[in-house]
Amino acid sequence: MDKVVGSAAEAVADVPNGATIAVGGFGLCGIPSVLIGALLEAGTRDLEAVSNNAGVDGWGLGLLLEQGRLRRMVASYVGENKEFARQYLSGELEVELTPQGTLAERMRAGGSGIPAFFTATGVGTQVAEGGLPWKYDSEGNVVVSSPPKQTQTFETAGPDGVVEQEFVLERAIVADFGLVRAWKGDRHGNLVFRQSARNFNPLAAMCGRVTIAEVEELVEPGDLDPNDIHTPGAFVQRVVALSPEQAADKRIEKLTVRTRSDEQGEA
Repeated sequence: MDKVVGSAAEAVADVPNGATIAVGGFGLCGIPSVLIGALLEAGTRDLEAVSNNAGVDGWGLGLLLEQGRLRRMVASYVGENKEFARQYLSGELEVELTPQGTLAERMRAGGSGIPAFFTATGVGTQVAEGGLPWKYDSEGNVVVSSPPKQTQTFETAGPDGVVEQEFVLERAIVADFGLVRAWKGDRHGNLVFRQSARNFNPLAAMCGRVTIAEVEELVEPGDLDPNDIHTPGAFVQRVVALSPEQAADKRIEKLTVRTRSDEQGEA
């Protein structure tokens, strides 16, 4: 039951080239930066990453992007990463842009054993009808586009009673590996996420066939209140305890500050 491994390098050693990885975090909040760094050091290539976004230039998944380690991204937005946008538009990277809530549910469904689900999000758009550019060539021509998806009409409750509404079928995501970062975790793999770092981490943990968690504070089994656990250890196969320095190394995606003169003016 002790799932703790000696290092991040050991934890990702069997991630093969071409694997699909689900990565927790939102922007730079709650990203498994140590595990991403270990993948970078391991030289793993041709990865498909499922994550809300691709970090920023020089940090998070942006590090793998800069080294050309990602062949495909499934994400909800490009975010602040200029290299992500450049690779996508120049034909170096395939990108499946997915509505954010749909992406979250596709990951949750994958971890729950649900192969697909219907949602109203995207009906009447290219999300459902197909034609979203997934991959360009070097000259800017679309070479891979999203396929059309099945739609179906269901009776659903509306503000004026039962109405007929169209929904689109979305398929679940199951990744080869899930990489997450937790605030606290025990040796059995039970995880607690702190505040907004909870974001996509429980979903990435659920949908990975093998889930690896880096934890800022490792505790003993029984130390966590069962009512406080966000991800049960059943979803987690490996735990990496971070050093205090690793746990404290957190970046801010976009820093906005006020000058001292502004503060004095308000006073």
